[in-house]
Amino acid sequence: MTEIPMLVEILISFFLVVSGVFGLIGSLGLLKLTDTMQRLHAPTKATTLGVGGVLIASMLYMLLVKDHLSFHEFMITLFLFLTAPIATLFIAQTHILMNLKRSDLPDTGREHSWSIYDDPPEQAPSSEETPAES
Repeated sequence: MTEIPMLVEILISFFLVVSGVFGLIGSLGLLKLTDTMQRLHAPTKATTLGVGGVLIASMLYMLLVKDHLSFHEFMITLFLFLTAPIATLFIAQTHILMNLKRSDLPDTGREHSWSIYDDPPEQAPSSEETPAES
């Protein structure tokens, strides 16, 4: 078995501990917060950072100990950072549609109101979509 330098061990351990702390904070937030909209923040932000810390520690381990650059962790991180906000948006929209009326929401101050209740406004076709006039 190969010896791992102390600095590498400390660096990898740091990211694992940080990820554990964020995971714990996210889990406690999920338990303690009362409303669905409040609960969205705990699992999506804190636990995403927690998973990110584990992935960084894994990348460091593969790079510094195994001398191999692994793109698996990078792809997982990219997928996680792309899907977590989208899942959060869908959960928030579902909560708003099921529990709030349009009158419960504040005025947007714009011509078009909340997009969750209205269809998108009609737009003129762009110049690429219109047939060429000759």
